[in-house]
Amino acid sequence: MRFRFCLVLSCVAVLAAAAPAVHAQGTKPRAIVTVDRIIAVVNDEIITQKELAARVDFALRQLRQQGTPPPPREVIERQLLERLIGDRVQMQHARDIGLRVDNAELDKAMERIAADNKLSVAQMRATLQRDGVPFDKFREDIRSEITLARLREREVAQKIVITESEIDNFIQNQQAQPGQGDEFNVSHILVSVPENASPEQLQARRARAEEALAQIRGGADFRQVAAAFSDAPEALQGGLLGWRKSDRLPTLFLDALRALQAGQLSELLRSPNGFHILRLNERRGGQAPIMVQQTRARHILIKTNELVSETEARNRMLVLKERLDNKADFAELARAHSEDTSASRGGDLGWLNPGDTVPEFEQAMNALKPGQISAPVRSPFGWHIIEVMERRTQDMTREGQRMNARQALRERKTDEAYQEWVRQLRDRAYIERRLDEG
Repeated sequence: MRFRFCLVLSCVAVLAAAAPAVHAQGTKPRAIVTVDRIIAVVNDEIITQKELAARVDFALRQLRQQGTPPPPREVIERQLLERLIGDRVQMQHARDIGLRVDNAELDKAMERIAADNKLSVAQMRATLQRDGVPFDKFREDIRSEITLARLREREVAQKIVITESEIDNFIQNQQAQPGQGDEFNVSHILVSVPENASPEQLQARRARAEEALAQIRGGADFRQVAAAFSDAPEALQGGLLGWRKSDRLPTLFLDALRALQAGQLSELLRSPNGFHILRLNERRGGQAPIMVQQTRARHILIKTNELVSETEARNRMLVLKERLDNKADFAELARAHSEDTSASRGGDLGWLNPGDTVPEFEQAMNALKPGQISAPVRSPFGWHIIEVMERRTQDMTREGQRMNARQALRERKTDEAYQEWVRQLRDRAYIERRLDEG
C-alpha cells in the first residue's frame, strides 16, 4: 500500500581513517565509509546526496507499482532535485513568516491519513516500514505538505479576487462553446520556461518539449516520457491529471482537447509557464442538475501572528470551548472574542456551499451534526470554534453554475499566480547546484 508522499540531513564528509600502509599478518584494512556530499545549496541550507537518493528510490518504487517504465535514474535525479529546491525555498519562507504545523495538528493529520487507508496509525507505521519508508521521515514529509498547502493559501489563494463580471463572461463563453459540461480525462507534460528567459533558453526548452513529443509519437510510453521530461507536479504519476470538467481547464487546453479523439496527442502548446503536451484519454458529456448540501454555520476565530503564538491562540480557544460546554451563549462570545468580520453577526457565516471555506474548516464543519460545536480547529487563518446550526439540500443548478464558474476561475488564477510566486521566490534565493561535481 502506498501513501502520499525532506528535512536537511546533516552532511559531514568524513572518510574512515585510512588503513595503515603496513598491516600485521592476518589483519585486514578497514572498510571505507560511503561519503555523503552536498549536491545543492539553497540560501543557508543544504541538500545532500542521501536526501535526494531517498526521494529517487521512493519515486522509482512508485513508478514500478504504477506499471510505468522508469526513465534513467539520472533523469529522475535532476527532476527531483529541482522539486526539492522549490520546496526548500518555500519552507524557508514559511519559517521566516512564522508559519508552523505543531505536533498536535500533525498527529490528527496522521490519524486521518491512516483512516483514509482503513488502517490504524500503528498499522500504517508497519506498512510504511515494510515498504522501506521510515515512519519519522514520512511524518515530517506530511508536516511539510501541510505547511506548503497553508503557504499557498496564505500567500496566493487568499489574494485572488473574482468579480461578478468575470463570472458573467465565463458563463457566457462556456455556453457559446459546443460540448458545454463535457469532462476530459487528460494526461499532461510541461516543459517549463524561466521568467525572462533568453532566446537561447527559450529555444533549448522548446527543443526539449519537441523531443518529448517526438518520442511519444515514435511509440514511447507517455507515462515514461512524462516522468523523464515533465516539470509538472504530476510528472511521477505518469503525467495523469485525471478527469477534469471543461470549466476547470485553461482555455488553451480546452480548445486543443475538443479537437482530439481518445488516445490522440495535442500539438505543442505554448503558455506563459512553458510548453505543454496533452493526451486525451477519455471524454464524457452531459450535465445533471446540481443538488448541493448547504450548511449554515457560525464560528469564532482567533488569528495567529507575530504577537499571538500558536500555543496562546489555541489555549484561548480551549478556554472559550469550555465556556461553550458550560452553556455560554455562542453569539455573545463571538461578538466579544472573534477576530473575523462575522463577529458583529455573532459569528454567523450564513449558508455555505461546498468549497466556500478552506479545506480544514470544511472538513471539521462537515463532521458536525446540527447543534454540535467543534473542538478548536486550525486553518490558514488561525484557530476556529465552529457550530453547525442547520443543513439543507438545495437545487443549485443556476446558482451552482455561478459557484462552479467562481471556483473554476479561482483555480485557474490561483494556479497561475502560485507558479509565478514560486518562480519569483526562487529568483530571489541563492541557489547553487553541485549534482555534477564529484
